[in-house]
Amino acid sequence: MEMHQVRYFLAVARTLNFTRAAEQCNVSQPALTRAVRQLEEELSGKLLRREGKHSHLTDLGLRMVPLMQQCYESALAAKTLASSFKKGAAQALSLAVSHSIAGWLLVGPLAEMQRAFPGLHLTLLRGDAAEINESLQKGRADFAIAGPLGQDWARLDSWPLFEERFELVVHEQHPLAGEKQIDTRRLKEQSILVSARCESAGALAQTLEALGIVAEEAHQIGAMHDLLALLDSNLGIAFLPQSAIHHPALRRVAINGFAMTRPVLLYGVAGRHRSPAGDAFMKLLRARDWSGELG
Repeated sequence: MEMHQVRYFLAVARTLNFTRAAEQCNVSQPALTRAVRQLEEELSGKLLRREGKHSHLTDLGLRMVPLMQQCYESALAAKTLASSFKKGAAQALSLAVSHSIAGWLLVGPLAEMQRAFPGLHLTLLRGDAAEINESLQKGRADFAIAGPLGQDWARLDSWPLFEERFELVVHEQHPLAGEKQIDTRRLKEQSILVSARCESAGALAQTLEALGIVAEEAHQIGAMHDLLALLDSNLGIAFLPQSAIHHPALRRVAINGFAMTRPVLLYGVAGRHRSPAGDAFMKLLRARDWSGELG
């Protein structure tokens, strides 16, 4: 199926007249007629029925019009986009983000990017440490934002953005919500929720086990939004990075002897070409003051 065949068919469907359709398409009538017949042969059915000077759409033709219109408009959009990239008006930015990084942290930087690059096309991927590494290595992501990935890859570049604490978080109606500081013994009978796909899950488990809390006995939650939903319903407590605690119904509770932090880093691939938008995004994140945003 050729795009000119689709365009000619749509012109006839619109005018119901081969002569006027040929004039609109700036092509001879025999050439337009031949193209429509070739399209009918490919689809194994008549699209139009000619009756004197006028034509009528068949049942198949009626069903094909919206599909052909969508196909033609998609092709035009692809051509326009390709032209924009060629002229430098449109640029792509692909970003892989850890499940444990709160999305609201990216709103400000991405808003600035859209103002600076009105034609920016953003792809935002979520993943765990292994998925983020794969996205970077295979070129699906230009950059990644995550905690320590634990991968030894020679081409993996990283730049620190900020450091954040892990904290115990409970719902405001939880019995522990009114406590300023508690002992780990108070957690023995609590329903602890753990973000299983967080890249810092292993380090957190070691820290908790040193305090007598076995992380393997906790509830393993795959998605951060599910974990936050359970917290919001007062169905457990959780140890979360402080950037994830961005909800009015959640309360922090200090624990004697518990202290854990992690760095959050921007990752890229050494030697890989960066677009002007990618280079600007990297500089924007590295220059940003994150201290006032963590809460």
